[in-house]
Amino acid sequence: MDSVELSEAFAHEKLSPVLAMYRANNFEDTLNKADRLVADGGYGHTSAIYLDPITQQEKLAAFENRMKTCRILVNTPSAQGGIGDLYNFKLAPSLTLGCGSWGGNSVSENVGVKHLLNIKTVAERRENMLWLRAPEKVYIKKGCLPVALSELKDVMGKKKAFIVTDAFLYSNGYTKAVEKKLDEMGIQHTCFYDVAPDPSLACAKAGAAQMASFQPDVIIAIGGGSAMDAAKIMWVMYEHPDADFMDMAMRFVDIRKRVYTFPKMGEKAYFVAVPTTAGTGSEVTPFAVITDEQTGVKYPLADYELMPNMAIVDADMMMNAPKGLTAASGIDAVTHALEAYASMLATDYTDSLALRSLKMIFEYLPHAYENGPQNPVAREKMANAATMAGMAFANAFLGVCHSMAHKLGAFHHLPHGVANALMIEEVLRFNAAEAPVKMGTFSQYDHPHTLARYAEVADYLGVKGATDTEKLEGLIALINGLKKKIGIKDTIRDYGIDEADFLARLDDMTEQAFDDQCTGANPRYPLMSEIKKMYLNAYYGKNA
Repeated sequence: MDSVELSEAFAHEKLSPVLAMYRANNFEDTLNKADRLVADGGYGHTSAIYLDPITQQEKLAAFENRMKTCRILVNTPSAQGGIGDLYNFKLAPSLTLGCGSWGGNSVSENVGVKHLLNIKTVAERRENMLWLRAPEKVYIKKGCLPVALSELKDVMGKKKAFIVTDAFLYSNGYTKAVEKKLDEMGIQHTCFYDVAPDPSLACAKAGAAQMASFQPDVIIAIGGGSAMDAAKIMWVMYEHPDADFMDMAMRFVDIRKRVYTFPKMGEKAYFVAVPTTAGTGSEVTPFAVITDEQTGVKYPLADYELMPNMAIVDADMMMNAPKGLTAASGIDAVTHALEAYASMLATDYTDSLALRSLKMIFEYLPHAYENGPQNPVAREKMANAATMAGMAFANAFLGVCHSMAHKLGAFHHLPHGVANALMIEEVLRFNAAEAPVKMGTFSQYDHPHTLARYAEVADYLGVKGATDTEKLEGLIALINGLKKKIGIKDTIRDYGIDEADFLARLDDMTEQAFDDQCTGANPRYPLMSEIKKMYLNAYYGKNA
């Protein structure tokens, strides 16, 4: 369009998603048109300009002077950036962006004395710092468990240890190595071994009550994700019995900007995580998934206060894992790495961990699956790969594959890793869309580029292809080949999930997956109809 007169329909304010573009002859003409649009639409709201603030300072100064708006955004999407904080961490967040005193209102952001004056805020794009967080201590090497545990006495002077595990691990002697070392050091200990595969709030409360009676100064979680998740929740309830679980379960995108401040952990007890499976990564993550036994809903909790203080990754604890567990936990680690790499919050640091872990998994998981304790090298490589993938997603977070897997597992009692394996191809194809209906919102994720990211993964794994699309297909074929080698079936239906039951519960499962904490970091923001379609494709074996 050329005209900015009131007779032009698009020259008026639109409280709807309509994009209008005006032609200008030069920069001065641009300023004149923008000035007129602001005058006709109402002074005082927000204006935005895209330029190089280093080489085009004169143009920026001219724009600042001409615009009678309270917020002037530089290289920032005005639709979201005007709210503040997303694209400039010094721009105060506000949902009251009104016209300000130019337009006869009293405010243009959060109310203050300065709003009686027409003071402009000029905000260049200044994205907030990112992060890489890991446990204080991560010990790795086959046989390292007793050496690492010695620090509890020699360095920290701990006196009472509370062990959390499940009944299978306890009855099969997995706690004995820890208990023996604690006895040698004279550290009193007790064990809670009533953790179910999908730990419940009731289980966590029971463990916390036992902790409150025993008063440990160190908690040692031994097991897979379930034992460690339950132990983390018990830890919170032990240290902060008055904390509200539903407040802790509130969702967010940026972990630094939670509405609820997680209570400070570690003041009563030091937390040690000892994994017995190569997959969950829970030993190095700030996450815990707990099930409300009253409603059946799974809640993924997330806060760096939940990060274990020490992780002991000793492959001796994993040597005799059965084939089914090796397969499910191993493919879970694959999805951790793939989702961390595609996440909007991915960084150079998490990328390196995700890529290396993927390469190790594709090389060593089939050997660990087939040979178990007869191939200790494969077991140890898988232990390291799973922990590395855990570090990657502890900082980059996950995506909609895990959102759907959480609910698929909760509704139909499938192992978590298997549920991820059944959904991952659908998610790869979904995320790879070059023009998605909606993309995720995070300041550093400025355009859809997930297909290129998957192509990078394919390149690193040696998958050939002339185009990114061909590389994606090769990557999917590689993943499907790995699933076949480790005995994972093709579809949800293949696991005996009744069709009528699946369809009857599909809408509830879809809605809960959409509302899952993991959805927010996905590079393509899903519609519920799109989640439903992925579930159906994964059930029947049809690709989009």
